[in-house]
Amino acid sequence: MPQDLADAVTFADIEQARDRFDDETIVKRTPVERSTSLDGMTGGEVHLKMEHLQWTGSFKTRGAYNKIRQIKAADRDPPVERVVAASAGNHAQGVALAATKLGVASTIVMPKAAPQTKVDATREYGAEVELVGKDFREAMDHAQGLVQGDDAVEFVHAYDDPAIVAGQGTLGIEMYEDLPDVDTVVVPIGGGGLISGIATAFAELSPETRIVGVQATGAATVPRSLDKGIPQTLDSVDTIADGIATGGISELTLSLIERHVDEVVTVTDGEIARAVLLLLERAKQVVEGAGAASVAAILSDGLSVEDETVMPLLCGGNLDMTMLQTVLVHALTDREQLLRLQVRIDDRPGQMQQLSGVIADHGANIQDVRHDRSSPELDVGEAYLVFTVETSGASQARAIIRSIRGHGYEVRHLNA
Repeated sequence: MPQDLADAVTFADIEQARDRFDDETIVKRTPVERSTSLDGMTGGEVHLKMEHLQWTGSFKTRGAYNKIRQIKAADRDPPVERVVAASAGNHAQGVALAATKLGVASTIVMPKAAPQTKVDATREYGAEVELVGKDFREAMDHAQGLVQGDDAVEFVHAYDDPAIVAGQGTLGIEMYEDLPDVDTVVVPIGGGGLISGIATAFAELSPETRIVGVQATGAATVPRSLDKGIPQTLDSVDTIADGIATGGISELTLSLIERHVDEVVTVTDGEIARAVLLLLERAKQVVEGAGAASVAAILSDGLSVEDETVMPLLCGGNLDMTMLQTVLVHALTDREQLLRLQVRIDDRPGQMQQLSGVIADHGANIQDVRHDRSSPELDVGEAYLVFTVETSGASQARAIIRSIRGHGYEVRHLNA
């Protein structure tokens, strides 16, 4: 990558961005909390940086405010009257809030599938919202077309802009001040602006700190980009972590990642779902998939933090309730607290009653049950009963399966 790109964002730029944050109703300092539960699970000392408690629910306001503040200060003729951005949600809200606070109109283009809560919040922060395209890339193409030929309108990119990266980098200064002796910092990666800024800050303040990036496997572009030496894009992304589902990075962010980031790991949607649920249960924090990716990483086999002081960044808290339901069902099924069973029966009266009694004897609750008489492997006069059962966990689930088999039924465990 070109050397000048890696020099496009300096520590001085990040310090200047921090100086611009003169209004705590736009950017506030977010807390850090020790998690003894995660200590035990990882063998490290885990301090959660809770940036999901930032105004708008994510770090994005930092970069957006820094960028729009510089736009406002520039001597331009004509002056910029409107900013345009493309976003799946968090950047949208950051730009909307920053623009409204600075007296600039804003138009945000979001994919049609963007969570309704993020669409509503963006409008409430004062932006005009256009829903265009099936994914972030199509929204981006439309948004960039809105600024062509109009000098009074400027595009605010989510990550491919030194001012955005410098604004996000203020979080790196804050994290260092929160925990100067931190050994490892773990940061989710979408387009790379966040980790680029944080890593640049740590390169100045604590170069011995290990900086680890994490991507969802269904949206992982950085490992391939590092391998090829140029930014790689995906034709489509597939992850529950919509906040890091950009499907690509830029030459700017790749150059900064190459220079300052020590390691990049990937996590599955299943690992992310488990991290979301764990944060709900143990840390009492509602964190979206992108924000929980850092915790998923330290719990995964791909990253060891044993005997280290580690700071995972919880970077987003805008969890759509429909997605929360999806995540909970997935995670509870994985834990076998939602047990799915297929039982082969003779299709005659009393079979469901007997099986329901077996399950009830274990103190478990049947959430739903359905008959399946159409499967080709069934003989005439046979059926399947497919149960979804609420259990206390894997031990009770296995006891129920043993009891059903003990009553002479063929049972298939559908969770496996």
